[in-house]
Amino acid sequence: MSKIEADVEDTASDAEEQATPGPLDIDIVMDVPVTMQVVLGSATMTVASILKLGRGAVVKLDTKVGDPVDVVVNGRLVARGEIVILDNEDQRFGLTLTEVATPGAQLKPKKQRVA
Repeated sequence: MSKIEADVEDTASDAEEQATPGPLDIDIVMDVPVTMQVVLGSATMTVASILKLGRGAVVKLDTKVGDPVDVVVNGRLVARGEIVILDNEDQRFGLTLTEVATPGAQLKPKKQRVA
């Protein structure tokens, strides 16, 4: 084997070692901030209707009471849940998760209702 062939072989084995992923260190992403939203529902309106909205106006959403709400993290649907009241004195809401996406899979969006 010539010196050039040996150098090429050593370089190839070094590249294989670098390409082989090691154990994942999940701790490095634990402090990364993400945005979580709980989507209660949506409504389709014309611009004219939106301009008529004022204080005390009621907007009818496409979600009924008792329907699951969507949990969206960084724009991706990751779970669904039910709204619960945590404490009557502070009037705080919470969320009980009822469906969670598995890693690598997405939840299917709810069927859009025609208003």
